[in-house]
Amino acid sequence: MTGPATPAVLRRDQLDGLLDAIRRRGFRLVGPVLKDGAIIYGDISSAADLPAGWTDEQDAATYRVRRRDDQALFGYNVGPQSWKKYLFPAVARLGGPDTADAAEPERYAFIGVRACELRAIAIQDRVFTGGRHPDPGYAANREGAFLVAVNCGQAAKTCFCTSMSAGPKAEAGFDLALTELLDSGGHRFLVEAGTARGAEVLAEAGAAPAPTADVTAADAVSERTAAAMERSMPAIDLRDLLYDNLEHPRWDDVAGRCLACGNCTMVCPTCFCFSVEEVTDLTGAGGAGGTEAERQRSWDSCFTLDHSYLHGGPVRTSTKSRYRQWMTHKLATWQDQFGTSGCVGCGRCIAWCPVGIDITEEVGAIAADD
Repeated sequence: MTGPATPAVLRRDQLDGLLDAIRRRGFRLVGPVLKDGAIIYGDISSAADLPAGWTDEQDAATYRVRRRDDQALFGYNVGPQSWKKYLFPAVARLGGPDTADAAEPERYAFIGVRACELRAIAIQDRVFTGGRHPDPGYAANREGAFLVAVNCGQAAKTCFCTSMSAGPKAEAGFDLALTELLDSGGHRFLVEAGTARGAEVLAEAGAAPAPTADVTAADAVSERTAAAMERSMPAIDLRDLLYDNLEHPRWDDVAGRCLACGNCTMVCPTCFCFSVEEVTDLTGAGGAGGTEAERQRSWDSCFTLDHSYLHGGPVRTSTKSRYRQWMTHKLATWQDQFGTSGCVGCGRCIAWCPVGIDITEEVGAIAADD
């Protein structure tokens, strides 16, 4: 990261120039797209692919998209996917000279990264590359990725990033950070460069120095978003709280509602559990099946019974033990392992839980009795 740079302003009709400048540097553009009733991440070729005029409504076990009354390009909150689908793919081949790990890595440019997602990427950086044995696949995907952050202009009912010190304004970890402005001054973006290459791209796109009024307006957007958050994590030592309450009756209560489906871990931007298995080719050359095999790594969940399987059987046989493992790891033992919390307050686990279990509510219930 470079030091603070002078903010610039980019008109809506200059956004394609910014994207083109990034693409010319050899990056594959990935950003938000509207598909199958949700705003997800996919390949984009221009600003026309972005979900202009769409937003989402989220609450516990609730997600739906609806039209906005303006043409904001980033007027939504985080959806069911996170950027880890590109950095830590759901399925990847391992080993061998001609595998994905050995191939030339894709150079990604992520367009529309929220502050909580920047924090999540930083956390996964620590998990996969911060130790003595970095993960080569993740490191290859992560190295050189170009990150265009977008500061949130609204808060979903599930958001609690402010209480996790993870948003709603991007503070670090980006090449460029945009704040979308729609007012009497027109449709435009206040842009801050976080790296030298970000500044080069911004200059190439024809951005102009931002007037003081636009800087003030952008600050007001972040302040309003922070003030609008309805959920928060208790402001206490969560690590000690959970360590001291491993037998709290609340675990039985949540186990009675939890389906152990693993949705919360699949949508979480920081969960990193995986399994490794040998996959055999059932067809094979000339119809001779079973002649080739490869080793695959795929996402797994601590909510599955087999995840804790050791010789003789699984260790965590009850839903209670598996939910407790997930939440205690996310908020407590993660700190012992990696020096940070594993939660960024994005609220995905609340929105995409089929029965609406709320991590902030569960922690709050334990804290109230502590």
